[in-house]
Parts: sequence; C-alpha cells; structure tokens
Amino acid sequence: MNPDGVLTELSFTVSGRVARPRAEVYEAVADPEQLSRYFATGGARGRLKAGEQVAWDFAEYPGAFPVTVVDDDPPRRIVIEWGGEATTGAGGTTRTVFEFTSIDADTRTLVTITETSWRPTPDGARAAFGNCEGWTGMLAALKAWLEHGIDLREGFYR
Repeated sequence: MNPDGVLTELSFTVSGRVARPRAEVYEAVADPEQLSRYFATGGARGRLKAGEQVAWDFAEYPGAFPVTVVDDDPPRRIVIEWGGEATTGAGGTTRTVFEFTSIDADTRTLVTITETSWRPTPDGARAAFGNCEGWTGMLAALKAWLEHGIDLREGFYR
C-alpha cells in the first residue's frame, strides 16, 4: 500500500515445517536434481545460486520457465525472479524469497516463501492466487519428499 492506503501491489506468504535439518532442506530446493524429483515435474536445470539463470519445466505447463537467481545465502535464503502476467516487476517478473529457519535444535526447518510484484487487478489476483496455490503445493511436496521419499506430484497434473 502507498501512504494514502491505496493497494499498489499484491503479495503473499506461505510457510511449512519440514522434519529435516535446515542445510538438508535448503539443498533440496537449491539442487536441480532434487527439485526435479518432487517439484519441477518436467525437470530443473541449473543450481539456485546468485547470478545464475536456470530453467524449470512443469508437466502441467509444458515449456521451460527461465528463473533468475537474484541472491542466495546458504542455508538461509534464496531469492529468485521469474516471469508472470499482470506483474509490477521490471520486465514482467515476480520476486520470490525462500527463507529457511532452523527450529527444534535444527531437527526441523521452517520454510517461508514470499512472492511479490503482482498488480492489484483481477488478472494480477488470478495470477497471484495461482502461484500461491503452486508454492503451497511445492511445500507439501518438499515435506513428503524429504520426510518419506514420496513424490506427491507424480500423476497429479496429468
């Protein structure tokens, strides 16, 4: 919101807890091989490391999406930007921040995902809600994968 109380951008935050140490959870997101096992159903190429442009492909949305890694602070934080419609970001991008917090003497990790840069319009809201659903699904899939070796997305979208 701007100082006048006018909504200028849509954003959301989702979070979940994974019963694994922070470094292991961070690695499951940063490593393309692991990310491909539970999230990027069409495959992930490139490690999430600052300055890199990687690609994520999803069976439900064929065609690789370019993802720019803006910042990384292992094992605490990863910041990415990727394209979207109805965004406020430069070049039509959104910004997604993954934060990894150790809890319970590092036996569990709180993963928080915040995405910003959506226009406060019906198209922006549809896109933001869709991505919110996607990141929530990613957190559930991450938990199932790391704690139980189960790929929740297998067969879910096709």
